Amino acid sequence: MRVRTVFVVAGLVGTLALGGADPYSPQRERMVREQIEGRGVRDAGVLRAMRATPRHLFVPEGLREAAYSDEPLPIGYGATISQPYIVALMTELLQPAPRHKVLEIGTGSGYQAALLAQLSGHVFTIEIVPELAKSAQATLRRLGFMNVTVIQGDGFKGLPDFAPFDRIILTAAPAEIPQPLVDQLAAGGRLIAPVGGFGVQDLVMLEKDGAGKVTRRSFGAVMFVPMRRGRE
Repeated sequence: MRVRTVFVVAGLVGTLALGGADPYSPQRERMVREQIEGRGVRDAGVLRAMRATPRHLFVPEGLREAAYSDEPLPIGYGATISQPYIVALMTELLQPAPRHKVLEIGTGSGYQAALLAQLSGHVFTIEIVPELAKSAQATLRRLGFMNVTVIQGDGFKGLPDFAPFDRIILTAAPAEIPQPLVDQLAAGGRLIAPVGGFGVQDLVMLEKDGAGKVTRRSFGAVMFVPMRRGRE
């Protein structure tokens, strides 16, 4: 059986410990106003979290000047941090709430987890690349989040020991949504994922009703890196 590495992020919930003035604040405000509000994202919590979260601290140091640009950026190991608008759209569709337990598949740099941590009760996030899991854990800890648990492991399996989850979000694209994740979605829960092969995928929402029936809706084309399987 594969052993997962678990990092519990310690600190103050929602306190972004920037340590002084933030020179990137004007760029972040422009990003939210032009790229996110300008494209129709209206959820006040999502907008507030994106204004508060220092995206430049979640990208490699050499790319910080591009952190608020309208594009995905490489973060190493074949992974990317998604375009800000797509992050905001998926978060708005997910509709996380303070009472919710959230599962994220694909921690990456930790940026999506940082946003979710400000909008939900607790975030469990799985990253298959050990180096990314460690780096994300360090960044989240430095920024003061204590309601995030970073786990290095195989996202296809989910986290049955902590299920069910009120919300599940995938930030890498499987060919189809893994059945264990559907099974781990709580009644009344919602799952957001890019689904498809290499290249363009379909942004999909699953909703599970109180009887366990799952409905599926599509929200258009997106482009994500493929979801990787772990070794058995």
